[in-house]
Amino acid sequence: MRRLAFLITLFVAFAAGSAPATATTAATLKAKLAKEMRFAGGLSGAYVRDVDSGRELFSWRADAPRIPASVEKLYTTASVLLRDGPAFTVPTVAAAEVAPDEEGVIDGELFVIGAGDPTLTTSGLERLARGVSAAGITRVEAVHGDDGAWDERIGGPDSNFGYDRWLGGQLRALSVNRGWDGRRLQTSPAGYAASKLTAALRREGVKVGKVGTRKSAPEAPVEIARVSSPPLRDLARATNVPSDNYLAEMLLKGLGDRHGTLGTTAQGTAVARDTLDDFGIRPRLVDGSGLSRGNRTTPRQVVRLLERMAGQESGPAFRESLALAGSTGTIRRRMRGTPAAGKCRAKTGTLNGVSALAGYCPARDGGDVAFAVLMQRVGIFTAHGAQDRIAAAIARWDG
Repeated sequence: MRRLAFLITLFVAFAAGSAPATATTAATLKAKLAKEMRFAGGLSGAYVRDVDSGRELFSWRADAPRIPASVEKLYTTASVLLRDGPAFTVPTVAAAEVAPDEEGVIDGELFVIGAGDPTLTTSGLERLARGVSAAGITRVEAVHGDDGAWDERIGGPDSNFGYDRWLGGQLRALSVNRGWDGRRLQTSPAGYAASKLTAALRREGVKVGKVGTRKSAPEAPVEIARVSSPPLRDLARATNVPSDNYLAEMLLKGLGDRHGTLGTTAQGTAVARDTLDDFGIRPRLVDGSGLSRGNRTTPRQVVRLLERMAGQESGPAFRESLALAGSTGTIRRRMRGTPAAGKCRAKTGTLNGVSALAGYCPARDGGDVAFAVLMQRVGIFTAHGAQDRIAAAIARWDG
């Protein structure tokens, strides 16, 4: 009997030691998060809220404006998804000056017209050429590139609208391979697109009289063929998971084109501000990527965006656009071995002396918790550690 009692005691002790970590209560959660934020310094803030109940779980200087860095991309991608919908695609159109005759001859010029597809490549132009050929076109006088839907500024405000190596491309309405020609920037992205389409058309057996240049299409051209970008749900994911600055700025200028007066950064931010205002969110938006230190928002504003997006038709696409802790994107190596791994989805933000993390963590009861941590004048490594422990504590909360 003594041996049996000893074995039972040993089994109970082992079972208790191997059980999941004890759930965190609301009071314990606040204490843990306050401890992390106390060491973050006076220029850092955080806000945590239960999405389902609307209950505030933690607030630490939540209304002081901070530099969001790439957390800014949440505002850009949310605005695009809300305005255009997850299934929307950005077209690139081949259109003729006049309709072709019965033999497929265009007695005029063909235009490749850009609308800001950030994923357009030379293979995309080859698909466009196949579409033109499939439409029965046999000959055209010349091919031109039209990028007039946007302004001619190739960068964002942080680079005085010139080339920015942190963007890695040119922000033009017709930009093939991000505006790169091998190792160099294309001198004329629209002209480059025209020359590549000309070559592709000739390979398809379409006769082209002259190598085209950059030129505006007539007011009502005749569409011959088109290719489209991936749907916005995929573009949002391609923007947020790896934190792609180029995609974010292209999406922002596209907003200005479709819902403002012109494809410009200023028009894009104006449309985004109007969109966010419907949620009662009024951040200071300067660009779409977060590269500019002129952007400002508060932890409470970021959480409000996350909370409101959870109830939108485009909410699932928005959530899926965020990186998964310990698995993908900018947090693939973070939070591994913690309750946040494989569960929390978040957007990072990093500039010199600035670090941020915001997203969703499921509580242990299955509900959603939205959080935002914006830190300034911090060491990045130290900030990451604090943010990861905050996310793990939220994921451990019992709801």
